Amino acid sequence: MRNRKPESRRRLLQAGGAVAASAVLGTGSVAGAETGPGAPAETPTGRRSKSLDTEYFKGMYATESDPWRFASSPYERDKYAATLACLPRPRYRAAFEPACAIGVFTRALSERCDRLLASDLIPAAVEAARARNADQPTVEIRQGAVPANWPEGLFDLIVLSEFLYFLDPPDLAELVRRVGGAIEPGGDLVLVHWIGETDYPQSGDEAAGSFIAQAAPFASLLHQDRTDKYRLDVLRAGGAR
Repeated sequence: MRNRKPESRRRLLQAGGAVAASAVLGTGSVAGAETGPGAPAETPTGRRSKSLDTEYFKGMYATESDPWRFASSPYERDKYAATLACLPRPRYRAAFEPACAIGVFTRALSERCDRLLASDLIPAAVEAARARNADQPTVEIRQGAVPANWPEGLFDLIVLSEFLYFLDPPDLAELVRRVGGAIEPGGDLVLVHWIGETDYPQSGDEAAGSFIAQAAPFASLLHQDRTDKYRLDVLRAGGAR
């Protein structure tokens, strides 16, 4: 997630990113989550060590309907276009987009899918995503955390955009396991992540690289693109496992 104001981008990234990890995972209330004013927020390297409570992230939506300017940011617009352009197939049977936020990319992606399931933990974001996609009968928006509330069924496309770097290594490993059980043989995985400086548990490069390495038993790298702001990785699942 990027800040709407360039002069304060790093401050907002640092304030919201690691908290958003718990919004994605639903880990804010579990044992080991960092909560309270005296809780350690960073490792000696300056990076967050664990997911934080979700209240900050919810608060962002409480004050603004689109706090990261998903609907108006040139960064988001260009990134969405590049993501759609990188899809190896013109159309997909069933796609899943976790952490869909307010559903801006969801709507664009739906044009390429017979069925698209998207999810987000934050109620305000889910409500906005549903409203934005209300006239799209092939789109379903659910409230839920991943990987804890991972949906049943198989998908031939899974899009993981702008949240892998929120996860600490154990949570990322669990997400990889869930993805491996949900992607159809021959299905595509798309990773898109900001590569600028943050205090997230992992950088965009670290998170994407770790995902690709851990997914090697069931998926191989098909294509990579990189700009000065984000990286885009496309993987394809192998045959029957």
